[in-house]
Amino acid sequence: MFVDKATIVIKSGKGGDGAVSFRREPFVPNGGPNGGNGGKGGSVVFEAAQGLRTLMDLRYMKKYKAQPGQDGMGSNKFGKGGEDLVIKVPVGSVLIDEATDSFMADLSEDGMRFVAALGGKGGRGNSNFKNSVRQAPNFAEAGTQGQERTVLIELKLIADIGIIGLPNVGKSTLLSASTGANPKIANYHFTTISPNLGVVELSNTSFVLADIPGLIEGAAAGAGLGHDFLKHIERTKMLIHVVDASGSEGRRPLGDFNTIQGEMEAYSPLLMKKPQIAALNKTDIVEGAAGAAEALAELTGYLDREGIEYFKISAAAGSGVRELMNAAAGRLAEIEREGTAAGAPAWGDQSKWMRVSRVEDDPDYREIQISQDEDGAFALSGKHLYKIFDSTNFNDAGSLGYLNKFLVSGGIIRMLKERGLGDGDTIRIKDFDMEWYDDE
Repeated sequence: MFVDKATIVIKSGKGGDGAVSFRREPFVPNGGPNGGNGGKGGSVVFEAAQGLRTLMDLRYMKKYKAQPGQDGMGSNKFGKGGEDLVIKVPVGSVLIDEATDSFMADLSEDGMRFVAALGGKGGRGNSNFKNSVRQAPNFAEAGTQGQERTVLIELKLIADIGIIGLPNVGKSTLLSASTGANPKIANYHFTTISPNLGVVELSNTSFVLADIPGLIEGAAAGAGLGHDFLKHIERTKMLIHVVDASGSEGRRPLGDFNTIQGEMEAYSPLLMKKPQIAALNKTDIVEGAAGAAEALAELTGYLDREGIEYFKISAAAGSGVRELMNAAAGRLAEIEREGTAAGAPAWGDQSKWMRVSRVEDDPDYREIQISQDEDGAFALSGKHLYKIFDSTNFNDAGSLGYLNKFLVSGGIIRMLKERGLGDGDTIRIKDFDMEWYDDE
């Protein structure tokens, strides 16, 4: 099964807490603090892997968490850093932050990596807080929390050439005839519900050919599976546009051609800049079909005027297929010599990738949320506040004083007073309650 979309939750590891420790060796007078720092938390990293073809595995496992950092230890021993969690995805996977609907990265080459969630920083041990005034700090810094985010992963098919066209015009038959692939083929619409790939082997070259599932009128607006189909066309370097030249579906060939062109332009004008070759299929049954020859002449006249190269073929009979593929290989070689195909998406430009930062670099990191519980206590929450709180030793006056200073100098007490905080009222942080008394 081809799975081209998955949504997962990732969380980087928390940084280890700094240690509170003092030297206790014999014959060492006035032993000072020697608490080591905590290790950094592991990050969550996506890596493109050539051997993967679908996102099926990510459908079954929805949550991924990196290893936390180890806490610091005495004797100034640092905690071990948490191992990064590497999530392998197929080449061609695009990462999107679901919360902000913003583009994160395009893993378009084998081995390409993107750090989607940075691990938390390790907290500093008490040896870092010693100074001329505070000789024996009895507190340490807590490690920073890891990041959690929901990531939408979309797999955009990577092929050299894409076969496009309305349903039932012979795209799958052409793929089978030119590559030996065995897609499901039948005489009804939408037999192909996922892209099929094959390799065209010629005398001196080869290329990957993809049968893009049938488009319909309104696909650019999301009709049918339009958006799912159109996004795969973005990856190809050029297109082979298959048209039913016989009109066997009761439509005029030129109308079919213009329908697909219109849907591509509506979805993304860049798609129209991709080189195209038209494959006029089922020409072996044009003769004898009422009005078919005139309709075919109308189409070829239009293609001549537009300067679009075309080949008359019969994919079912195999006639004209070799000539079509040789011409496609020649055009492909020209494109590759010129560099990036015209209209190719700029996802690979890493300057456009999301810059992932740590929790403390988030603009909302220092925000404080204030609410009032049912018992009248003023409840405080916030990422920065929680880090200070987790670093507090409630048995140490100096550490408690630092927490109190943070509440006052940070303007939190002022905001609480504006909400009615008075002497004897309770301030609640997590599950810890403090009674407030104004010294003024």
